[in-house]
Amino acid sequence: MNTPRLIQLAQDDPVATRAELIAGLIAPQAALSPKYLYDALGSRLFAAITELAEYYPTRTEAGIFRQYIGEMADAIGPVATLVDLGAGNCEKAARLFEALAVQRYVAVDISADYLRESLDRLQYEHPAMQMLGVGLDFSQTLNLPVEIGPGPRTLFYPGSSIGNFTPDEALIFLRQVHAASQGGNLLIGVDLVKSDAVLVPAYDDALGVTAAFNRNLLLHLNRLIDADFNIADWRHVGLFNHAESRIEMHLEALRDCRVSWPGGTRHFRAGERIHSENSCKWQPDDFADLLRQAGFTQVRQWRDARDWFAVFAAFA
Repeated sequence: MNTPRLIQLAQDDPVATRAELIAGLIAPQAALSPKYLYDALGSRLFAAITELAEYYPTRTEAGIFRQYIGEMADAIGPVATLVDLGAGNCEKAARLFEALAVQRYVAVDISADYLRESLDRLQYEHPAMQMLGVGLDFSQTLNLPVEIGPGPRTLFYPGSSIGNFTPDEALIFLRQVHAASQGGNLLIGVDLVKSDAVLVPAYDDALGVTAAFNRNLLLHLNRLIDADFNIADWRHVGLFNHAESRIEMHLEALRDCRVSWPGGTRHFRAGERIHSENSCKWQPDDFADLLRQAGFTQVRQWRDARDWFAVFAAFA
């Protein structure tokens, strides 16, 4: 049986992290990267969100894969190397191994150690497959290590995570994906525009799990920069920005409050917000055009019956 390899490329830089967070807090419109939502507790809260009745993306995407995996396999497989971007627990990719005849699996997440347990389990279930875990923060630059081996590769980016990028950022990222595929292809999940009645509850659920997920960001900030946020002073706001075609999550001050950290402070007025996440929603034709602008020459798509979600295959 093979043994998974682990490579850590992302280096923890507390000084740079602190500078980034403080810059976001003191900006005229305070804003933070959504990656800071995912500390240990935040990751568990997000896992709970995916189980909520209101949160349709996870189960809708899974239904598309169940229904159309044969067509996807005909279009893409067999896959020499499957590169799973933002692999997490690796479960979504693992469901594709057999259908796509995957020979080598590369799981990419911000921490290689986080991937260790999942890769050990998968290696036991697929003893002949070569597996590699890569610790990499690709939110700024997708720079895959040479240890992955030569292309062509299939890059896998499920879960509508592409929505965290603005359209301009998404184009830059997809061009990097095109280069990283080395003549291969991309399989990507994309959330589509739909009614506010469906979109907004998915990001502001009745049980308040998304609110806890968002407000936990403040506790994470307290640890990262030694700040003194009091979560009782803040509420979660989830809304759909029609002009930008995106869900936005914000933290809104319930009252005037002052937040301090070593070397700095900011006064927030009641109603002032910290922008914590975007989730852009796409029209299918617009996203297909974006893939072509990124350099992909052929694009296929599969959608659920309600046209809520799409999975795209794009070929370099």
